[in-house]
Amino acid sequence: MESNNAITALSALAQNTRLETFRLLVRHEPEGIPAGELARLLDVPQNTMSAHLATLSRAGLVKSQRESRSIIYRADLDGLRDLTLFLLKDCCGGSTELCAPLIAELTPCCAPEAKPC
Repeated sequence: MESNNAITALSALAQNTRLETFRLLVRHEPEGIPAGELARLLDVPQNTMSAHLATLSRAGLVKSQRESRSIIYRADLDGLRDLTLFLLKDCCGGSTELCAPLIAELTPCCAPEAKPC
């Protein structure tokens, strides 16, 4: 990931409604959530939610798919992975003992056999 892409993604998440939206979508992977339901769950007007979703989409953090009359939004886990790896790539100057606690903290949620957080 390039620095400009990381800045765009971090900027998109630097707003409360967008951050809440993204975290909600991550919790509902892989099924996603219809746009109207997102607006209802977060108590945000639908047109405002559309603008937030567009910002997250341009940042590479959200993707959408039309299903019948609904647009289903999902977290773009590839975008999340790229952003996370960008932030952690040079973690602790290569000192694995310093990074190990961070990786261990992520493992319970991300291990295939783990229950969703």
